[in-house]
Amino acid sequence: MTTTSSRLLELLALLQARRAWSGSELADRLEVSRRTIRRDVERLRDLGYPVESLTGAAGGYRLRAGTAMPPLLLDDEEAIAIAVGLRTAARASVTGIEETAVRALVKLEQVLPAHLRRRVAALGAATIAPPVGGPTIDPQHLTTIAAACRDSECLRFGYRRRDGTDSQREVEPHSLVNLGRRWYLAAWDRRREDWRTFRLDRLTRPASTGVRFTPRPLPAGDAAAYVAQSITGAPNRYEARVTLHAAADQIAARVPAHWGTVEAIDDHTCEYRTGDENLGWLALRIAMLDVDFAVHEPPELAEHLRALARRLARAATESRQPR
Repeated sequence: MTTTSSRLLELLALLQARRAWSGSELADRLEVSRRTIRRDVERLRDLGYPVESLTGAAGGYRLRAGTAMPPLLLDDEEAIAIAVGLRTAARASVTGIEETAVRALVKLEQVLPAHLRRRVAALGAATIAPPVGGPTIDPQHLTTIAAACRDSECLRFGYRRRDGTDSQREVEPHSLVNLGRRWYLAAWDRRREDWRTFRLDRLTRPASTGVRFTPRPLPAGDAAAYVAQSITGAPNRYEARVTLHAAADQIAARVPAHWGTVEAIDDHTCEYRTGDENLGWLALRIAMLDVDFAVHEPPELAEHLRALARRLARAATESRQPR
């Protein structure tokens, strides 16, 4: 049995991690009786935490927005600095930090008082950060969607497909995934009755509908694997097939799963299939492998590479000429 003080901290952490809990859920998580939970909630209220009681058959509790920052004991300026830092990290290109930053930002913004949330938003709007090589996402969209994933609440938003078609979607959000410097949402589309992957830079005006749902199991081991499979299997404007003069295991170790497939031809060559909407990025992706290769398709890629080779040859020649 945990001590009363440590149990109160655990209870507070649970209330901060999710929008609402039933009394029985909290009792099960903390391995105490519901009567003990009621007493602990009263202690938190005595300490200044606005824990609200929820009506209904099961009853429940939630931590109202605007809670003071203890037990972190952050002052206003520290809370603002952390929130702005997390928003910046959410747009970073460091592997793994983006999703962690979004989860932390959701927790922090849930308990920030209204006047601090306004200051964070104003500072974020006035701060310009250099692009990190991929589409930029509004951090508020990230936190809205992350909160809907956490609370199992349906989400409504506008969406533009790669062909430019606009539509309105209502989904059961499952997970946010950062992959290849882009953000994706894995979700069950309620109208199409199927799983879909949405790029967040094509998504507008996300808003929770307030309708709760029971999470469905993904058709893959985890959300990252599902998104990678969706990207690989989706048709692109340009689909490339090239022979690389390198061993398949050497290339596979350097190529992310969502960049295409690698199949061995023999011990020294392999076939690489990949695609993209942008011919320039497709050419650079293959060239960056830094091995000899031969293009089989599409013909547009071969022509683009010939033009690129001529441009690079001219640049190299002009660079050798004396001034």
